[in-house]
Amino acid sequence: MLIRQFFILVAVLLPLSANAQYYQKDFPPEEFQARWEKMFDAMGDNAVALLQGGPAPRGYEFPRQTNNFYYLSGVETPHSYLWFDGRTREVTLFLPPRDEKLEKSEGVVLSAATADFARKNIGVDHVKSTDVMNDAWLESALGDSKPAIYIPFRPGEGYAQSRDEIQKADEAITNDYWDGRLSREKQLFSLLMMRTPKQYNRPLIEIRDLSPVLDRMRMVKSEREIDFIRRASELAGLGMMEAIRSTQAGVYEYQLDAAMRYVFIVNGAQLDAYRSITASGSANIWNGHYFRNNRQMQNGDVVLMDYAPDYHYYVSDIGRVWPVSGEYSPMQRELLSFILAYRNEILARIRPGVTPDEILADTAEAMEPYFQENKFSKRRYEKAARTMLKRGGGVFSHMVGMAVHDPGRYQDEVLQPGFVFSVDPALWVPEEKIYLRYEDTVVVTEDGVENFTDFLPSELDDLEALTREEGIVQKLPPVTQWPSDKND
Repeated sequence: MLIRQFFILVAVLLPLSANAQYYQKDFPPEEFQARWEKMFDAMGDNAVALLQGGPAPRGYEFPRQTNNFYYLSGVETPHSYLWFDGRTREVTLFLPPRDEKLEKSEGVVLSAATADFARKNIGVDHVKSTDVMNDAWLESALGDSKPAIYIPFRPGEGYAQSRDEIQKADEAITNDYWDGRLSREKQLFSLLMMRTPKQYNRPLIEIRDLSPVLDRMRMVKSEREIDFIRRASELAGLGMMEAIRSTQAGVYEYQLDAAMRYVFIVNGAQLDAYRSITASGSANIWNGHYFRNNRQMQNGDVVLMDYAPDYHYYVSDIGRVWPVSGEYSPMQRELLSFILAYRNEILARIRPGVTPDEILADTAEAMEPYFQENKFSKRRYEKAARTMLKRGGGVFSHMVGMAVHDPGRYQDEVLQPGFVFSVDPALWVPEEKIYLRYEDTVVVTEDGVENFTDFLPSELDDLEALTREEGIVQKLPPVTQWPSDKND
């Protein structure tokens, strides 16, 4: 009888072990614990923090956790919470109850039923069910010390998202007269205001913004994070090389998009970092975030492509401009040569201990001989080039990490190892609607800089040569007719 009960118990537990315990293997508990210690130091010893995980997908899109939650736990289960108690320096992970129906259909990540597994693999002190997160729990968790509560006031990015775009979208929803919903961050703030102790209708507990703390932490990437950004950049570069090879007159922009995305997926990147910018012709390129990608390319066009994958929650950001015909026009070569020379001078000066402004000033001075040795064909082109030097041309762009526009502003700081950002020099000639640029993602190292896409051709002759090779679009037969047409 006891043996029979044992095998029944094993039969019940095996599905739970097989299906419910998927968990990332990219970051060990020690890395999360080190991040928690930095958080506790920033919060102080009479403060707590509540971090809300992402919601369940509203359809069959690929589930992806919000960046801050993943950064602090690696947990992908929707509707999970993290509670940080600065008084005890303990971390509690709240997971939803086990959903057996969902496990059978999709195979789920962690749940409250796998508490021991979660404690061991994440390093948290406690694992509890979200079912207990009620008013009584909150009152008990706060206790009599009236700690400040930290929550992020700014949104956590999800799939193909950056903060600025989320905030704009949330604001549009809130301002919609027939909608008016609050963002998840504002809704959480509102609920905490209602559910925390008050005296004379005034809250006794201060709610503070956790976003600056997390933003600062995410600015300096660890070695493991850099490895994933490096891999995302490698896939971006390899994909772009395949798109360049596939370029010729008659090919559609979306076919280059497909060629690049194929390289991402076949190499293990299940998602992209942002929608592809595959713009051909001056009108499409002038539209900075062009996304339709439905134009058929013609000889005489150049293509500006900007695209990268999301690889294990880390991304890159790269861009190149190349000719559809395989040969730049004299004007295109003239302007791109200047941008390339400027970009190379910038890269040569990036190192720890200097500021971006110092690098810009030094580079501008170093570029002066260029104007003596290379005459521009039009006065407006020289003006555009000098404007680029004066303003930087966007060369020190946004940080890159878990989001393509990662949190953190480094432009006013001294560069330090672990800063990852986009080097994005661009030149505008408004009179002719010309917009051209290069883009690479780099990391500041102990003694200089690493350009993750240094292998991707940047010299104009090399880019021209690559367009003359056969690409995947030419190797794979296109669908030229609808299946229903075959019976006509």
